[in-house]
Amino acid sequence: MRIGIIGKTNKEEVFEIARELCSWLQERNIEVYVEKELGKEMGHPNSIPPTELPELVDVVIVFGGDGTFLGVARLVCKYDIPILGVNLGGLGFLTEIAIRELYPMMERIISGQYSVEKREMLYATIHRGTVDRIGDYVVLNDVVINKGAVARMIDLALYINGSHVANFRADGIILSTPTGSTAYSLSAGGPIIYPTLPLTIITPICSHTLTNRPLVVSSETTIRIKVLSDTPDTYLTLDGHVGVTLKMGDVVEVMKSDSSVKLIKSPFRDYFEILKTKLMWGERYGAVEG
Repeated sequence: MRIGIIGKTNKEEVFEIARELCSWLQERNIEVYVEKELGKEMGHPNSIPPTELPELVDVVIVFGGDGTFLGVARLVCKYDIPILGVNLGGLGFLTEIAIRELYPMMERIISGQYSVEKREMLYATIHRGTVDRIGDYVVLNDVVINKGAVARMIDLALYINGSHVANFRADGIILSTPTGSTAYSLSAGGPIIYPTLPLTIITPICSHTLTNRPLVVSSETTIRIKVLSDTPDTYLTLDGHVGVTLKMGDVVEVMKSDSSVKLIKSPFRDYFEILKTKLMWGERYGAVEG
């Protein structure tokens, strides 16, 4: 077995944890490859550029939060290899494993006693004028069209499978996978969707018309959003990281991606336990004992 390690290098603890894990794996004759920036600092002999690492390994271990995991997911998805997310703080929706659970989980991975959950991704393309496309992207969480902090509302037209659904005047719109339903979409009033369901969530952001509510459609549909207004500072944001400036007349087309992410599941808790913990369901605030 060959294992790749990628970590958030702005945290000092990552280097120590990764160094200990490399030694532990090498004692078990496991070949280890480390992402170049992290590996160089550690002095690891197999320090590989991140774009080359996925094709050399069977499993990728990610140290960081959900944001780090999203970047690795986009990098790894086309190689069809599983990812284990290890959270350095509290539990994440994607980084389900706590540091104290790392070595019991690694024992399971080495022995092949682990389960994988497939997460669908979205494929987004930008069309401008007579040019067929000016960009294409694959995301795990969401595709967002929104405005800058001081820009006016955006006018957007929504089409599903070629049929015009509605025009929105809003701060923007979020197209989300079920995995991303607990991210930006949730904060904008979108529903929580079980992460393996084949659905796409369409959530307006602060719509001018209160009847413009979130809409859930099959992931097999093709969604097109056309920018109708010449509003400055209109952006397409992908998984909260990649930003592209949009112009009036641009069309963003979103559909199910051919790529998907294989997420190694935690054997220590299920999705609903993570949901309750992260959203603090059942907590009592200001309760007075009588």
